[in-house]
Amino acid sequence: MKQFKLYPIGIIRSPYKKQSEAPRQGRDSDKLSEIIIFDECAEGLRDLERYSHLIVLYWLDRANRNQLTAIPPGKVKERGVFSTRSPNRPNPIALCLAEIIRIENTIITVKGLDALDKTPLLDIKPYIFEIDCVRD
Repeated sequence: MKQFKLYPIGIIRSPYKKQSEAPRQGRDSDKLSEIIIFDECAEGLRDLERYSHLIVLYWLDRANRNQLTAIPPGKVKERGVFSTRSPNRPNPIALCLAEIIRIENTIITVKGLDALDKTPLLDIKPYIFEIDCVRD
């Protein structure tokens, strides 16, 4: 299998030090986190204040990468990991929708992020309702 490299563009500071402290979904929490963008990526933040929410992609660096099945919370039947939101998966990339509270230099304060403290940040994208919302 061909490999490729990902580079963190920043780090996440959050109140969650271990997995048991984090909410099941980020939107279940009102706690604030900080997304710290590395200086070499700071120019990429230009015009971000135009948006209210971010799609945050981050690397679950403490996940089990050898797991292909999981039992979702509240369920008893094991399922394929790709049909779940389990953090334990071959490529532990997480996606979370977070509300922007403020942007100061290279620090974005957000609400609704479920990442653990010191999680590597892979990317951020603005949430755009017309593109990201699926209508019936």
